[in-house]
Amino acid sequence: MPIYEYVCGECQKKFSQLRPMSKADLPAPCACGSSNTTRAISMFSAISRGGNGEAHQVRGTGGGCGSCGGGHCGSCSH
Repeated sequence: MPIYEYVCGECQKKFSQLRPMSKADLPAPCACGSSNTTRAISMFSAISRGGNGEAHQVRGTGGGCGSCGGGHCGSCSH
């Protein structure tokens, strides 16, 4: 089962929950007791090793949007 991140509309807390994919977009209960939650976009980073063993970040996984690939661009402010 994947881990999804949610944001509570009441207390603004961001939290993770292990859920089946079929329930990913349903509201997840927050620790404050609210079910006014929405799924958040999760950021991740992936590393690949080249033939010489040197590590390189996989393009598009550095925390930016898909168009800037994790770098800074004027269109998305990342």
